[in-house]
Amino acid sequence: MSEALAPAARTPLPGRKEVAAYLGMTENGLAQLHYRGDGPPQIKIGGRAVRYRWEDVDAWLETRRVSEASA
Repeated sequence: MSEALAPAARTPLPGRKEVAAYLGMTENGLAQLHYRGDGPPQIKIGGRAVRYRWEDVDAWLETRRVSEASA
């Protein structure tokens, strides 16, 4: 994890850009995950603003873990 994304430096409700960077993917890729019914849960604020909770992002990421035996 980079210094910019250390837990103490995280913004409270990050947007798609920050979460995509944390996950190592593009903003469009993150949007596509949501469109397909996957990805971390989103919070819609206003008409188009999308935010996330770090707890949800980390929990979703944990569900993606693959054991060495099944890799």
